[in-house]
Amino acid sequence: MKRIFSGVQPTGNLHLGNYLGAIRNFVRLQEEFDCIYCVVDLHAITVAQDPAELTHNTREVTAAFLAAGIDPRKNIILNQSRNPDHAELAWIFNCIARLGWLNRMTQFKEKAGKHRENASVGLYAYPILMAADILAYKATHVPVGEDQKQHLELCRDIAQKFNHDYGREVFPITEPLIFGAATRVMSLRDGTNKMSKSDPSDYSRINMTDDRDTVALKIRKAKTDPEVLPGPDSLADGLLPPEVEATRPEAFNLLAIYAALADKDFADVLAEFEGKEFSFFKTVLTDLAVSVLGPIGGEMQRLLADPDYVDDILRDGAERARAITQPVIDEVMDVVGLLRS
Repeated sequence: MKRIFSGVQPTGNLHLGNYLGAIRNFVRLQEEFDCIYCVVDLHAITVAQDPAELTHNTREVTAAFLAAGIDPRKNIILNQSRNPDHAELAWIFNCIARLGWLNRMTQFKEKAGKHRENASVGLYAYPILMAADILAYKATHVPVGEDQKQHLELCRDIAQKFNHDYGREVFPITEPLIFGAATRVMSLRDGTNKMSKSDPSDYSRINMTDDRDTVALKIRKAKTDPEVLPGPDSLADGLLPPEVEATRPEAFNLLAIYAALADKDFADVLAEFEGKEFSFFKTVLTDLAVSVLGPIGGEMQRLLADPDYVDDILRDGAERARAITQPVIDEVMDVVGLLRS
């Protein structure tokens, strides 16, 4: 059976980049795989969190999964802390993984920065918990972006070493599931910066909770330039060269957003709107964005107003998740020699 595990951190203010980069793909994967989608709240606390915000953000990610079209009956949706098997397996993997492996993790170096000695042990060991998240379900595939490829390699190393050390094929060697070139969604106010929840201007991003009117307003206010729209001759071998993108970052950003929302090839979109005025294009983009994102934002707001329903989804998901992971944990304990009865 092909099984996917993937997680999203509850960091708040999910936006268009989160939808196009991850959540939309989750919806599509449920047609082909047995899917477990997890709100990874234990990963979130590797850095300081406001407890009330963490609770809200956990529900917000769950609401985003549901509003985008993930079926909680067909798939499992849970928050990580509801299934203690993740943390229990992570400790065993702490004893399998090697310091040298973790010392090579570039994401820890980036997040810890110059004050590495003050970083939490949890932030350092984050990739081991991620491996436990995946292998507790014996997931065969994990959708990964560039920033997570190294962590999945560590997961594969841990699985291989565990199997080798104990002479048993307990864990699968999980395969990455890599999609086509990801849409880099940039700020609506500055096309040279990524769309971010930390930008002080709410007009820089489209939040997944935005309603139809707000989505339309933000597209109308998005920064443009005075020239007509570029065409496919901007591309070289089907790709947009960085030096060309830098000449008109806002134009190429809005065209890329349109291509992603319409599920069209970027070159085809450039051909479709070549020479058109921005006023015309913005009208078309607004209609498309409202039709795709408006219903999601409205449904998220409805779900967030009913936290008991969202919590019931997470509770049910955790029960079904533990039905999968408990036999795996029992098998691991037996193989390692830890008494359970």
